[in-house]
Amino acid sequence: MASSMQRRGPGSLPPIPSLTKMTVSVEDWELKAPLGTLQKRSVDHLQPLCEDRPLPLKFASEQVVSRPGTPVGRGRIVSAIPGSPSSRPGSPLAQASHPLHPRKPISTPQQFHDWFAQIDRSVAHSQEAHFRVHLATVAHHRETCDALLATVNDVEIDVASMLEEWKTVEQGGRSLKDACERLLEERDRHIHAADAIGERLEYFAQLEQATRMLNHPGDALVLQTDFLSMVERVDACLEYMKAHRHFREAEVYILRFQQCLTRAMTLIKMYFVASLKALTADINSRLASKDISTTSRVHLYYAKFTSVSTQLGPLLAEFERRAHAHPDELMALLTECHNAYFAARRSLLTTKITEEVRGLDPQRADLVELTRAGCAYIRQLCTDEYSLYKQFFDSGEDKLYEYLEELCDFLYDDLRPRILHEQRLQVLGEVCTVLQALMVLDVRQAEDDEDDNPATALAVALQALSPSAGSQFANPRARRGLGPLQISHFLRTILQNAQTRLFFKAQTLVQSEIRYFAPKGNDLAYPDKLTGAVVAKADPKELESIRRLFIAPAVESADTWYPTLRKALWVLSQLHDFASPAIFEDIAQEAVSLCRQSLTTASNTLAAKNPPTSTFDGLLFLIRHLLIFKELIATLEFASQPSEPGVDVDAAGNDILGSLLRSTSALFSSTGMLSALVMPRAVESMVDAKTGIDAELKRACEDLISQTARVAGEPLRVFLTKTTALRATEKGGTLASQDFGAPTKATEVHDLFRSTCARELSAAAARMRVYLADEKAVALLLGPVQAKLVEDYASFRDVIRIEYEPGQVLFGQGNEMMLTADLWVWLRACCEALSAPPDS
Repeated sequence: MASSMQRRGPGSLPPIPSLTKMTVSVEDWELKAPLGTLQKRSVDHLQPLCEDRPLPLKFASEQVVSRPGTPVGRGRIVSAIPGSPSSRPGSPLAQASHPLHPRKPISTPQQFHDWFAQIDRSVAHSQEAHFRVHLATVAHHRETCDALLATVNDVEIDVASMLEEWKTVEQGGRSLKDACERLLEERDRHIHAADAIGERLEYFAQLEQATRMLNHPGDALVLQTDFLSMVERVDACLEYMKAHRHFREAEVYILRFQQCLTRAMTLIKMYFVASLKALTADINSRLASKDISTTSRVHLYYAKFTSVSTQLGPLLAEFERRAHAHPDELMALLTECHNAYFAARRSLLTTKITEEVRGLDPQRADLVELTRAGCAYIRQLCTDEYSLYKQFFDSGEDKLYEYLEELCDFLYDDLRPRILHEQRLQVLGEVCTVLQALMVLDVRQAEDDEDDNPATALAVALQALSPSAGSQFANPRARRGLGPLQISHFLRTILQNAQTRLFFKAQTLVQSEIRYFAPKGNDLAYPDKLTGAVVAKADPKELESIRRLFIAPAVESADTWYPTLRKALWVLSQLHDFASPAIFEDIAQEAVSLCRQSLTTASNTLAAKNPPTSTFDGLLFLIRHLLIFKELIATLEFASQPSEPGVDVDAAGNDILGSLLRSTSALFSSTGMLSALVMPRAVESMVDAKTGIDAELKRACEDLISQTARVAGEPLRVFLTKTTALRATEKGGTLASQDFGAPTKATEVHDLFRSTCARELSAAAARMRVYLADEKAVALLLGPVQAKLVEDYASFRDVIRIEYEPGQVLFGQGNEMMLTADLWVWLRACCEALSAPPDS
């Protein structure tokens, strides 16, 4: 382009500024102006034709050479030119026709030179012809290129103009597109607004439809298929209005929709009440017939209501759902439905329940059987009523339980006086057992019905067995909807009355049979009761109750117990399963304290009968009964609370004696004794009463050990007392010089000790085995006695060694006293023998 612009002459057009700024490459041109298939075929067809272009027609008659010819060529050219002279003379016509032929024959040299100069000029002109032709072609091409450049400039101007116009069109199109898009968005917004307004207006339009339907006359309106759907729409509209109170006149429409909903629920209530009245009147008219059978009565009481529930149930379900959603407006109407239902059922069942209770004959029937039969009937009645109620309603559980309690009052009114006037503690206990068994069945049923809610089942169980224990859990009936029927709720009132009477009677028995008990007959015939010389008499029912609760070896000999101990444990066995822990502990503490006092009094009475033998009987009697009492109380605690691993309750008595009598230092040390009296317990309770038993048992063991050691070692004790008194005087003299201290007297004291100790130890061991019936316990009691005798004998041996010369006092074989080890072996032999062993 630059070279072509340089070739343009001064008269060429100046370059266009817009074309110089805008440059289009071949590739861009190909992309923006692509050729079609037909156009490409035309170009391919023209291409070979344009590759070999001929010379212009005006030069077709001339022969052009590429370079100046040689003289020979020059002659050829001259000869080729028409009219030029050749090597052969031509015809006159040919010679005259060529302009270079001489017109006249050459006659002079000058003519020849002229002709030759003309030929020379012609040859030169002929040799320069192709240059002139090429120059003319180049000039023509230049003119063509100039024309093309002018055309290109014009095209560039046109293209620039078209580009500017295209930009204007593009900008206008974009503006038009934006305007169209805005119009479309505005149209969509208006459509959405219209749809939203239509949706909102649909809620407002429902008011007219609902009002028109509610204005239709007739009670059967509630049975129409579209009635409940209308109520559903009204409910949805009401909720929508409450959620959009900012709408215009929303409060007015809320009030009107609430009125429509209240009117709809009122229609349901009126239809339900009317249906109940008609059904009740029909049933009463049929029950008035005298020849109606029992099966027909049951059908009338329940089947008729069940058949109506299929029609009324869905209506009442919708009623309840909306009453819970709008309690301020609809709960009163739902309560009226509940009251109407309960009134209808109460009017039908009052006569039936009265006849059933009268058939139980509460005045003459046994209290336990009356309780069992009456509670079974109440259980069945409440179950049937609950099942029927659940077919109509799924709420109002509190009112349902109040209604069922009113039905149960017919039985309570006859059963409560019988319980309050019952004097037999065992009968009251059996009544409580029956009631608790029924309540446990109710708990199991509740667990089966609510396996998916273990917390609720646990709360039901705790509420049934102990109201105070389950108070920390949520009431299972506090939630909405009907839960499993809790029969225990109705039986708890009777159980509380029976328990109250049971506690009162137990306190009365504790006062009359324990605190103010006066022994008579063979009550204190010990040890004859233990040896079988006297047949013990006891109430078999009391023994059975004690054996059922207390599991210990001592229970097998319960018929040989002192009556107050047996009575105290029997009372505790009757109260254990029915009293709350606090009440049971109060009564048990009183019974234990009074029983311990009665045992102590009986022990003193028994000891005063025929001393000194009866003294041992009194102490052993007290030790025996206190050990049994303490062991069974521990058993009672372990039965009520989970015991720790490794605790052996059966060996409680031996553990106590083992702690008490492990050493003589612990025996006679008050602090050691009291610390050893602590036995394993599951729960620390009744501390004062148990401390009294421990202290009394400690005192009795100390007295028994001291009394036995004193009697068995009497000769040594007397001799040592006199020796101590002699040493205390200033002028006493030697022991051998005294009458009681002569060597022969010392020998007599030694022999008397051996005979007395063997006799008394054997008798004491035999009597302990009769009372305690446990060799280990006997060995534990005899151990401190033997230790005391060994200590006295060691003191006697020290006195003999100090006060007498060696060999002065003779003691039989070897003339020596027994060593400590030999003495221990001899004392054990005395305790194990049934009669005194030989002196040797």
